Amino acid sequence: MKLQGMRSSNPAFNAGTFTGDSARLAYGEAMTINGTIHRTGILLLCVLATAFWTWSRFFTTEDPASVGLYILVGAFGGFIMALVTVFKKEWSALTAPAYALLEGLFLGGLSATLELRFPGIAIESVGLTFGTCLCLLLAYRSGLIQPTRRFMLGIVAATGGIFLVYLVSMLLGFFGVQIPAIYGSGPIGILFSLVVVVIAALNLILDFNFIEQGVAQGAPKYMEWYAGFGLMVTLIWLYLEMLRLLSKLRSRR
Repeated sequence: MKLQGMRSSNPAFNAGTFTGDSARLAYGEAMTINGTIHRTGILLLCVLATAFWTWSRFFTTEDPASVGLYILVGAFGGFIMALVTVFKKEWSALTAPAYALLEGLFLGGLSATLELRFPGIAIESVGLTFGTCLCLLLAYRSGLIQPTRRFMLGIVAATGGIFLVYLVSMLLGFFGVQIPAIYGSGPIGILFSLVVVVIAALNLILDFNFIEQGVAQGAPKYMEWYAGFGLMVTLIWLYLEMLRLLSKLRSRR
């Protein structure tokens, strides 16, 4: 399957991600699967390091105010760094770790505040996120799930719809209008979160495919960092949706 015409709903991966990169191979080695795995592992360690720091800081005081600033810095700083990485792929060896460190601040603080209210929710979310990732990777490698064009277009459309709902709800929130049905812990809210978790998880299939295509096309070595960054974007989204779903389920007890 060729990369041309293929899409991913991950903003880090699109049909032009690897276009033209092969021409720059004269300046260094080519991207590999093993190299991408190693870079992704480093980014994961960066996330865990800062997440553990904010987590520990919160449970020292059990005061949300103690990590409020770190959550904001991590969320907005991570978003800015993600944009820089997307538009300057050749900087990804520096910007991808910076993104991971900032996101760790956000995830650690948010997870800790939810953990205080729902004990055990963080480790459950982590386990479900990585378990889902492993299962989908095995399904992809075995050919059980084929990233056909129709499949990918469906996931892209569904992901776009989800983010449109989030955007509209955020804009309505500025005017004091809430959408309790999808954000509440009722049946509709739980069903919505289940759908979002499934779509977020299926985005991993698209990410695996794009990484494989990048290797096949001989993308330059720095694209290993960029590919790792793209995977982290999806994994972080999946983890956040797992947290949201589990918090809704816990609220019903």
